[in-house]
Amino acid sequence: MKELEPGVVRFALDAIAPTPWKNGGGTTREIAVWPPGAGMDAFAWRVSVADIVADGPFSAFPGIDRQIALLDGAGVHLQAHDDSFCHRLTAIGEPFGFAGDTAVHATLVEGPTRDFNVMSRRGVCHADVTLQRQPFDVETGNDAVMVFVIRGEWRGADGLTLRDGEGLLVSAGAAPGRLALAPAEISALCLRVLLQMEPAQ
Repeated sequence: MKELEPGVVRFALDAIAPTPWKNGGGTTREIAVWPPGAGMDAFAWRVSVADIVADGPFSAFPGIDRQIALLDGAGVHLQAHDDSFCHRLTAIGEPFGFAGDTAVHATLVEGPTRDFNVMSRRGVCHADVTLQRQPFDVETGNDAVMVFVIRGEWRGADGLTLRDGEGLLVSAGAAPGRLALAPAEISALCLRVLLQMEPAQ
């Protein structure tokens, strides 16, 4: 990651080393986690990208809300073990949210896929993931904000240009302002992630 200014970092997915899954069914690239360095039992939120190469299970994460979006490939069929949902993730960039409390079996539709994953701890953080096709802007400084380019080129202020597989993370507590991005071509797609910490109980 490259810090552009205090609290604002630029990242490229290709520069993040993949971690193989224990079951051999894929790899994960962790983009960011809060608090930094937190393990799977202690994070408030976690954003990653997974490459799935074989059918297999998604582990259950009690107390965690999950959102997943297809980045590349034909897609994956998600079947909850408790039959609470059955979903075909086949539309590029369209997020699907589900509770992580139940284990899920993932079946590839046709070949490997790459998927964007956001996990947030219920009652601690609320994550809002939206697919963007048009120019947009978002307030920064209060909550963490991430943008990730799926396709094409997106442009911002001061000559900022983001391309496929690149993104920005603006930390909570960064200088107040607004992040504005616009697509350079009609086919461009990006994901906007708002990570809002819940008030302490």
